[in-house]
Amino acid sequence: MALSANLFLRQNQSLVMTPQLMQSIQLLQMTHLELMHFISQEVERNPLLEMTADDGDLGGEIPDNADRHGSTSQQETHADDTAAAPSLDSDWYEHGASERLSDRLDTNYDTAFTDEGSAQRPDAPELLGQWKSMPGQSGEGSEGFDLDDFVAGQISLRDHLNQQVPFALTSAPDQLLAAVLIDHLDEAGYLRADLGEISARLGISLTDIEGVLKTLQTLEPAGVFARSLSECLTIQLQQRDRCDPAMAVLVDNLELLAKRDFATLKKICGVDEEDLIDMLAEIRKLNPKPGSSFEHSVSESVTPDIVVRPDGQGGWQVELNPDALPRVLVNHSYMAAVGRKGASKETPDQAFMSECLQNANWLTRSLDQRARTITKVAAEIVRQQSAFLDHGVDHLRPLNLKTVADAIKMHESTVSRVTTNKYMMTPRGLFELKYFFSVSIASAEGGDSHSAEAVRHRIRTLITQESPEAVLSDDDIVDQLKSGGVDLARRTVAKYREAMNIPSSVQRRREKRAMAKVSAG
Repeated sequence: MALSANLFLRQNQSLVMTPQLMQSIQLLQMTHLELMHFISQEVERNPLLEMTADDGDLGGEIPDNADRHGSTSQQETHADDTAAAPSLDSDWYEHGASERLSDRLDTNYDTAFTDEGSAQRPDAPELLGQWKSMPGQSGEGSEGFDLDDFVAGQISLRDHLNQQVPFALTSAPDQLLAAVLIDHLDEAGYLRADLGEISARLGISLTDIEGVLKTLQTLEPAGVFARSLSECLTIQLQQRDRCDPAMAVLVDNLELLAKRDFATLKKICGVDEEDLIDMLAEIRKLNPKPGSSFEHSVSESVTPDIVVRPDGQGGWQVELNPDALPRVLVNHSYMAAVGRKGASKETPDQAFMSECLQNANWLTRSLDQRARTITKVAAEIVRQQSAFLDHGVDHLRPLNLKTVADAIKMHESTVSRVTTNKYMMTPRGLFELKYFFSVSIASAEGGDSHSAEAVRHRIRTLITQESPEAVLSDDDIVDQLKSGGVDLARRTVAKYREAMNIPSSVQRRREKRAMAKVSAG
């Protein structure tokens, strides 16, 4: 068979992921902090982009032809958005531009390098109105200070221990060894190191290391430098002078305590039931993670993206949170000034500015599209879960991404990106949007299905209300749920109970009966 070359004309369709489309998808999934970081980078590299201040006063006016991105509504932009960077026009490049720049920025360069020094901040802003001699008093109340200057700094566990080491250990070698041991502490305050390995690496005897460790275990917080949970509790009991022989035996048998095997504990500790309950109450006062009270990472507050309020007519009003959305402007005046300057010929500067204008317009449109998409998804979630907002978690309906996507004519992946790391402030609290999506559980009576989160809440409520004489087993919970219209298997009840860290019926019966006897006595 002879081979030959032929030309064919074929037409087909394909999805092309342009860089801008990929960035639009990433914008949709970004959290508030990630979005602000991304926009700040774009503002730095694009001279046409400006981010307005939240206080609405930067000393300039927004150009009439500037694109703006509103942050409170999906249908209209802010009419009161009067904050913008100073407009840039061709006058800036005329004679006396430096004077105009100085006037617009309200800056006096003649006194920029004087010996007067920087303005002093007030020592206590709440006393400005009473003490006129206080640094920072301007005669107009308590304006002009930054509350961040008065926020107490957070100390880490390592810094807290390093402050105590010089008072507990006097010799320099012991202090150096203490610094090594401090570096091996985890976030809970436990020592996660092999003393034998440290002894071989530093050339120090194991006896000396154990002696330093024993001294370090007397530092605050109590229980630090422990190598196990039992040792941590023992250290705290010793500092409270409560580590008697019976308590020591109890701490050595924490696995029996976890199983609520009070009969065996009474036998091996040699105490009666009342003494055992007192010992358990003492154990509950201890801190199993002494280092957890110190900051190990920067705490980040959650900013809700959606705010839900009653509309006064029996419904709910869904709004975007203005604090969670940036306000970005495109400075067309600056673009026009650059265009007039080189209008005679095409220059590299004009090509660069044209690209910046295209990117700036794309970013503002993407932010606006992101706001509309978030609002549309949140409004549909509120519509589906209005019973939850009215009556509580018992009325949370089963919901999945496909249901919301079909209702708002979007793809499931888009809904998934919108609901990732986005939060909604409701009259019942702050919830992640993913919270409203749960598995559907069939009804025992053939009615509407139930949400898995609502069923877990029912199980928790049933166990909380049980008495010591009538502790509910998993089978009993299944029967009560079925009588309430929820068809659930026993193994599913056990799985939900274990996920909520609720002990079994045998363990709960032992604990509640023991507590009831002590209360009756």
